[in-house]
Amino acid sequence: MPRVAWFALLLAPVVHAAEPVTVEKIDAVVTAELKKQKIPGVAVAVIHNGKEVVAKGYGLANVEHDVPVTADTIFQSGSVGKQFTSAVIMLLAEKKKLSLDDTISTFFPDAPARWNKVTVRHLLTHTSGIPDYTDELDLRKDYTEGELAKLAFAQKPAFAPGEKWSYSNTGYALLGFIARKASGKFYGDILKDDVFAPLGMKTARVISEVDIIPHRAAGYRLEKRKLKNQEWVAPSINTTADGALYVSIRDMVAWDKCVRDGAVLTADSWKQVFTPVKLNGGKTAGYGFGWAVDEDRGQLHHHHGGAWQGFTTHISRYRGDDLSVIVLTNLAGADPGGISEQIAGLYNPKLGPKPAKGEK
Repeated sequence: MPRVAWFALLLAPVVHAAEPVTVEKIDAVVTAELKKQKIPGVAVAVIHNGKEVVAKGYGLANVEHDVPVTADTIFQSGSVGKQFTSAVIMLLAEKKKLSLDDTISTFFPDAPARWNKVTVRHLLTHTSGIPDYTDELDLRKDYTEGELAKLAFAQKPAFAPGEKWSYSNTGYALLGFIARKASGKFYGDILKDDVFAPLGMKTARVISEVDIIPHRAAGYRLEKRKLKNQEWVAPSINTTADGALYVSIRDMVAWDKCVRDGAVLTADSWKQVFTPVKLNGGKTAGYGFGWAVDEDRGQLHHHHGGAWQGFTTHISRYRGDDLSVIVLTNLAGADPGGISEQIAGLYNPKLGPKPAKGEK
């Protein structure tokens, strides 16, 4: 089957901005938000009609050492990493290492019976009913995968599998454990060998505090409007598949090209990734596998945000305008999605920030 992007057929008519969008206009948006939001550093990429318009850094990657952000600066992905986890699962499905309809008991035979109807597909689409176990975690404790799985299965189901949509980091952590059980390899090694290397994502990898990682940014938070370093978490918490990757903006440009070209996965797999999940009652929720999938002001919109340990991230792909905007920041509580929306508005005013309530 040819590896083409199935969703190219779904593109709406392109709407052009009244005036050409220059790098200077993008710079103005980003630098204004950098100041307004008190963000130390930002990396931004804009790809329009398949061409890279900009991929660059603004501000500081490390405030203490006065190191500027560049296109090579490494940020934490946060939950933007979930789309890479979904790619790992689809690769394993293509190789018949697992099925999306396999139940949790296939991989965890000792899991409580109440989880027996939860499938890999439910985990991918956040429809499993497994609540987030984030509040149950001791972030200063190193857990084994088995201990984290046991903690997940100790949760009380929020709803029957497929009945509702509810975001669950726990479900994606379990997908990483399932990848190891199905393949015998750590999900991060599958990413390295079968996704990052083929795509030329030279600096993307699972987080490590031990390794020497050139161009690594520091993460920050605001406490009473004063900048503070991110809070430390145990190393094992930063290796799970719910969003624990290092990426540069150059890595993300390569990933956007992969998605555009339908590379790495088959066309059928990509189609499943971007198909909104159908709930038991017949309604759909605006989420596929690791991507939010919905309509935004008349065009198909694939997007996802992330926030973790002093970093916030966002990727938006507006299919009608053939526009991708990727924003990586090193500040907890920042709004990279808002920056992305402002940049999108330069290309199509309809995509700009919506007026606040009471405004016209």
